[in-house]
Amino acid sequence: MNEKTGPAQGSGRWNDLGRRAVSAIVLAGLGIGAIWAGGLWFAGFAAISVGIMVWELASMLGSPVRRRLGIMAGLACLAVALLPSGWGLPFLMLPAILGANLVARDRLAFALFTVLIVLAGYGLIHLRADIGTIWLIWLVAIVVVTDIFGYFAGRLIGGPKFWPRISPKKTWAGTVAGWLGAALVGLAYVIWFDALPQIIGISIAMSMASQMGDIAESAVKRRAGVKDSSNLIPGHGGFFDRFDGVLGAAVFLLLIEQVAAFPPMVQSIAAGG
Repeated sequence: MNEKTGPAQGSGRWNDLGRRAVSAIVLAGLGIGAIWAGGLWFAGFAAISVGIMVWELASMLGSPVRRRLGIMAGLACLAVALLPSGWGLPFLMLPAILGANLVARDRLAFALFTVLIVLAGYGLIHLRADIGTIWLIWLVAIVVVTDIFGYFAGRLIGGPKFWPRISPKKTWAGTVAGWLGAALVGLAYVIWFDALPQIIGISIAMSMASQMGDIAESAVKRRAGVKDSSNLIPGHGGFFDRFDGVLGAAVFLLLIEQVAAFPPMVQSIAAGG
């Protein structure tokens, strides 16, 4: 998510809002449909998204076989998610190891990001299947609200840049607004789903992880000398541009599960969905 930086830029600040809104509605419809269907439908949606993002990554880094790498990554995501525990793990690393020798530059960046993308896809499938729909919606809501609050706060307030060398359009106003939006999502889960209050803190941390996913993708694009990961989504660039925050949040959630009880709610409700 890219932010303009101040009121002085006038009405041009909103020139891309229409295309962004239409694209966001279409993507939201596809995502909600896949989440509702669950099972192999959602796993397939996640795997296709993973494959597209690795294809975009390989394209940015100059791979002549980017389509093969994307297909390999999508299949790897399915293998990690659907094979019995342990048997799918080698597939987590395989696209990164093979692909690192098939890109023209920044091989380490390709390998690290490919592992994270496949791992994030697995995390989303695991969240939908094992923890419940309401918590997958929670993760998506945090990423979306962080993006929306940051977008409007960055344009309306502007002010100091967050990390100008990497993402020159991001502001501290937009960053903090994203945390506030995530806290409101957490509060909604306390009120409506009987989650324990610590979900508010977890939500803010997830927002931060989402923003770091965005920053990390911006760093790759800057090194590759491109503005967008692709032009697949009008107003948003590519899938990697749109889902970088989801990647950061999904991987961070897998870490949260190792150090804290999740989801933090009444057991009978947590088992539902």
